[in-house]
Amino acid sequence: MSTRNETAASPVKGGAAPGRPPRGTASENSEDKEERRRRKLSRRWQRDMRWSPYAFVSPFFLLFLAFGLFPLVYTGWASLHQVELTAPTDMEWVGLRNFTRIFDDEFFWNAAQNTLTIGIISTVPQLLMAMGIAHILNYKLRASTFYRVAMLAPYATSIAAASLVFVLLFGRDYGMINWALDFVGIDPVAWQDDKWPGQFAVSTIIIWRWTGYNALIYLAAMQAIPQDLYESAALDGANRWQQFLHVTLPSLRPTILFTVVVSTIGASQVFGEPLLFDPNKGASGGAEHQFQTLGLYLYEQGWINQHLGRASAIAWMMFLILIVIGLINYVISRRLRASS
Repeated sequence: MSTRNETAASPVKGGAAPGRPPRGTASENSEDKEERRRRKLSRRWQRDMRWSPYAFVSPFFLLFLAFGLFPLVYTGWASLHQVELTAPTDMEWVGLRNFTRIFDDEFFWNAAQNTLTIGIISTVPQLLMAMGIAHILNYKLRASTFYRVAMLAPYATSIAAASLVFVLLFGRDYGMINWALDFVGIDPVAWQDDKWPGQFAVSTIIIWRWTGYNALIYLAAMQAIPQDLYESAALDGANRWQQFLHVTLPSLRPTILFTVVVSTIGASQVFGEPLLFDPNKGASGGAEHQFQTLGLYLYEQGWINQHLGRASAIAWMMFLILIVIGLINYVISRRLRASS
């Protein structure tokens, strides 16, 4: 005799009624999937945090390898050979002969001397004027933004355009500078034919182009100086000039060192201004090489005389000069940090 409470038989495998999954299996599977997804995202995030910075800076290193390191190494290799521009693959090993010839080359030392004097004549007034302009712009002036943009206008101007304008200004028979000198009773000056007038004229182009750029650098550094220092100096009875000497200049010491080093490096690589100022439009720097710089002499040896080996040696000498400038900057900066 059967009862209602009989236990039902378990379904047969493959039968019509599928078996009921155990409790909690679906939720546990979803939790496992969520956990695996989180772990996968975490691994991606870790890889992204580790390798993304390298990916961001990789374009710079790729460009540096292609246009910086490779030319540097190849130039060093070419400086040890006799190679001409007409046959750049035909190299004859000469060792250090290209470098030893430099020490007996009067044109190289003339170009080095011209580079030094043009650098001094252009750098010192340029930085002094930039400091004064920045000090004026640091005050609250009307249309201060306009003046700051105007300071960058010479820097944004093409070297060719600026140099050609100054060639017209310094013309012997038609230039405005000689017209002004004649107006006050001074005889006309042959700016493009004499040594010191030519170097002064080339330095004037450099001063005009870079003064505003350095002025904005000084202005940014001045605005970072705490106003409490000026207020304390004013309470002690310091006037504007004393505040500039005892507050502004000591605070700008690292910035001044930076601009001096950058301007010195730029002066050692002057090329476009003396090239375009030459009336013959050549790389000789005047008829008597009176304002030929190292950059012009390198260009003359490599692209006019077609001596790539000698030009490569000159380039490496300029590179060594820049290394010496960098070492001097390092020593001075360490002493300034130690004294402060």
